Amino acid sequence: MDTSLPIVLIPGLGGSPRIYAPVLPALWAFGPVTVANHIRDDNMPAIARRILAEAPPRFALAGHSMGGYIAFEIMRQAPERVARLALINTQARPDSDEAKERRTRQIAQAESGQLHAVLDVLYPGFVHPARREDHALQRIVHEMGDDVGAAGFVRQQRAIIARADSRPTLGTIRCPTLVISGDSDATIPNSLSQEMADGIEGARLVIIPDCGHLPQIEQPADTAAALVDWLRN
Repeated sequence: MDTSLPIVLIPGLGGSPRIYAPVLPALWAFGPVTVANHIRDDNMPAIARRILAEAPPRFALAGHSMGGYIAFEIMRQAPERVARLALINTQARPDSDEAKERRTRQIAQAESGQLHAVLDVLYPGFVHPARREDHALQRIVHEMGDDVGAAGFVRQQRAIIARADSRPTLGTIRCPTLVISGDSDATIPNSLSQEMADGIEGARLVIIPDCGHLPQIEQPADTAAALVDWLRN
């Protein structure tokens, strides 16, 4: 009897399937893996509905950064379909007014043909301080931006700006949940990962050492090990 569990992975803002490429071989052993397309709609409910329409009937769900915001919306719409949940370098809180203003400026830049310039500003906060001059990682960030495109990036930002506060629904999550964060994440602080883990009954928090906001490509071995443990136990 086939006991494999399909796995749905959602990238973050400006992210594409490339972000998960280093950890895919470890996950594939547990079941078919799909990387969701999250660039086609400009609001979280619509993004979640489309992913659910294309997903298997029941699956393990992992969301990175913006992908975590989408995962929370999926949990609101169809919690019975999610067998396991992994929240990777994300948060349950909505944007502050300052963050919304910053995103609005980034939207204007992307619409004017400056998407790479936006990504270059974001990059130092995406990675561990020791990797800020890592041109190979920066190239991946650029390539993912090209995958998403300026129009997709703008839709993503608009969805993020308008997202719901997920803190009130943390206590409703009942499936086995893993929370991952990098120890040096300058984009979403560890304290917000702890907040999610504290709010979800039985959730396990894993802090990846020497890592920023992009654990799948910064520390793939440690990240894969945490995800394998999540799928296995």
